[in-house]
Amino acid sequence: MTTVRVLASDTVSIETGALVVGIHASSDGPQVAPGADDLDQALGGTLAAALGAVGFTGKPEEIAKIPTLGALPAPLVLAVGLGERPDDGYDPETLRRASGAAARALAGTASAALALPASTADEAEAVALGALLGAYEFSRYRTGERKEPVGELTVLSAADGADAAVERASTVAEAVSLVRDLVNMPPSDLWPAKFADIAEDAGTKAGLTVEVLDETALKEAGYGGISGVGQGSVNPPRLVRLAYGHPDASRTLAFVGKGITFDSGGLSLKPANSMDWMKSDMGGAGAVLGALITIARLGLPVNAVGYLCLAENMPSGTAMRPSDVLHTFSGKTVEVLNTDAEGRLVLVDGIARAAQDSPDLIVDVATLTGAQIVALGWRTSGVMANDDAIREEVVEVAVSQGEAAWGMPLPDELRKGLDSPVADIANLNPDRWGAMLAAGIFLREFVPDGVRWAHIDMAGPAFNKAEPYGYTPKGGTGAITRTLVALAERYAADGGRAAD
Repeated sequence: MTTVRVLASDTVSIETGALVVGIHASSDGPQVAPGADDLDQALGGTLAAALGAVGFTGKPEEIAKIPTLGALPAPLVLAVGLGERPDDGYDPETLRRASGAAARALAGTASAALALPASTADEAEAVALGALLGAYEFSRYRTGERKEPVGELTVLSAADGADAAVERASTVAEAVSLVRDLVNMPPSDLWPAKFADIAEDAGTKAGLTVEVLDETALKEAGYGGISGVGQGSVNPPRLVRLAYGHPDASRTLAFVGKGITFDSGGLSLKPANSMDWMKSDMGGAGAVLGALITIARLGLPVNAVGYLCLAENMPSGTAMRPSDVLHTFSGKTVEVLNTDAEGRLVLVDGIARAAQDSPDLIVDVATLTGAQIVALGWRTSGVMANDDAIREEVVEVAVSQGEAAWGMPLPDELRKGLDSPVADIANLNPDRWGAMLAAGIFLREFVPDGVRWAHIDMAGPAFNKAEPYGYTPKGGTGAITRTLVALAERYAADGGRAAD
């Protein structure tokens, strides 16, 4: 596992396997960024010229490796592009992505020192977090030779508070890595009960109170949504409740995560080419687990509860059928028009249960709709809410963490498309237009009056099917974990701007 430390050292004397330096793009060619001035001097002021000679421009995340040929204790300099030099401070996401790209490029290196701009604690944290996330590798199922991630990272910084900031980065990165591991695990190794066991073990170690309801308890308590989705699988459903309390807390947040450990679509079977990555359909529950663990480890003065709504959606003789009616935990009934619209069915049980905790805000997180990908692409989550201020606050927090998000409306005219002739509501609007928004409207129907609620649809961002970039690997990304943690930090600090 990659470790990180802070050291107030120069780049000339530190002994390490590689030195990472930032390079800016400019009309005059590459320019060395702050943090590596003494290195450039040790190389005779030729670093920028050498990079320019090999075509390096300094564009964001561009990588070049230069041997030092004995001029320094470090045998290798890795230059990473930062784009044009900012006029007023560095965007943390620029530093996160640059250090992440560098860490990926240094896989197999025993150690590396990061001489990127880190003159403040926030910059040092961004450098550390990006590098730790970039060093992530999921290789537990590979039997042949594999390249190990960089072993030890050193952030070169003398900033006040850098040690605490980098320690926070390490805590957050560990949780995000857990979420990525869960998303990447094959469904043969991660079914609802196994997920619940992992959550109980990890949550208990972090100091959380953990409660697990099995299939019998779910039926007896009236969780018809979770039970209905899970009834077609030999692996029965679970509901996991994680709770964290702080004696100085004045606010309570509730997070609800969709945890479909594999989504075949049920009897409304998905096409084969839409099914091979459906192991990621539990990414919302993973994010909630990672966030609760981090909140506890950081000791934030806020109360937080998390609900993992876990089921496997499979076709069988016992599976729910289109036209079945489910009795949900809220008391409302739902006509199932399509069994592949199952995530919203488990979420409404979790939302209704979370409301009983009297939270100041409920946030549900889900890989909910393919329509999110159609509307916003693979990297941007859609955020909906029953309060405009809450929606904008969640978007703002997500963007501040480098997790792209966009506020979306919940048009009232779409509600009629969810009418059912036999139940309180149908789980799907037969008209596919506005499907992401209609799913949000469906969820809103199960939020009690007076409860503030936000919904994050991260169907695309939870799983990167393309090549790695920045600190984001191929496969599970751990998306929205950091957003939930940052939201808890905001509520711990001032109650949240939209909370009053």
